Amino acid sequence: MGKIVTFGEIMLRLAPEGYYRFIQADTFGATYGGGEANVAVSLANYGMDASFVTKLPKHEIGQAAINSLRQFGVDTRKIVRGGSRVGIYFLEKGASQRASKVIYDRANSSIATASQSDFDWDSILDGVQWFHFTGITPALGDNVATICLDACKAAKAKGITVSCDLNYRKNLWSREKAGQVMAELMEYVDLCIANEGDAGDVFGIWADNSDVTGGRLSRDGYKSVAKKLVERFGFKKVAITLRSSISANDNDWAAMLYDGKEYYFSKSYSIHIVDRVGGGDSFGAGLIYSLLNGSEPQEAVEFAVAASCLKHTIEGDFNQVSLDEVKKLMGGDGTGRVQR
Repeated sequence: MGKIVTFGEIMLRLAPEGYYRFIQADTFGATYGGGEANVAVSLANYGMDASFVTKLPKHEIGQAAINSLRQFGVDTRKIVRGGSRVGIYFLEKGASQRASKVIYDRANSSIATASQSDFDWDSILDGVQWFHFTGITPALGDNVATICLDACKAAKAKGITVSCDLNYRKNLWSREKAGQVMAELMEYVDLCIANEGDAGDVFGIWADNSDVTGGRLSRDGYKSVAKKLVERFGFKKVAITLRSSISANDNDWAAMLYDGKEYYFSKSYSIHIVDRVGGGDSFGAGLIYSLLNGSEPQEAVEFAVAASCLKHTIEGDFNQVSLDEVKKLMGGDGTGRVQR
């Protein structure tokens, strides 16, 4: 069983109870999450050897973040300790036509102020089969982008498969800066994961005949996006999640996987959402799991979408579902009937 390393920031998540707005709340529930950490948790839940790498302060909040990963079996031994703070994000869950809202308080977090010397990638990646990061991590600062590049170069030198979820965040950097930085990193990426808007936001590659805001997604348009990404960067595979937002509570969810020759579309799920944060990360984790375990492309994308569908029903960032639950949904058991 191959070992997977993910690299990024884990944050303290503070959220009002239920659907309370920020201005209504007098208490906030505290959990932890972050793109690459979410991927590591999913993979550990599936029985994989998953390690998460970051930098966290030595105080108790940093330790609490580490403990949140350890309880799921994620290897945290390569986490660097130092710096002064854990990044925070505040989440207000949307309902019906009111969108969810995220406010970041992550400036000068330990990972955002990390240096290249903090990470010995030759040692961290020893015996590793897969390395994963997202576009959120290099957006934290030029120093972190350089660390990402160091990691990608070390992974490629060792013959490790590299995946990246583009995950464009407009609150962290501009489209122009994202395009410049991510283009350099893409040279080392084998599997590129994106949602229906990322390729356009980061690289200016938009799907024809699609309107993300209006919920109109064209299969042919996203085939063209995937093909252009492969032609530009030489990816071995491109995966694109396809979300049609009916409201904040109800989405249609599917995905496409392109291997440079054929296009594979998953079935579509109509989801009533409990918590959509981490939905894309659960998809990426499902894809990594399937491909590492030898699944054919169609099976891989079906597993990833089913896993992500279930994540939308789980509170918090982490996808706390089992392999059996994902496989049952893949097999068509999506009734939600009580399991006795």
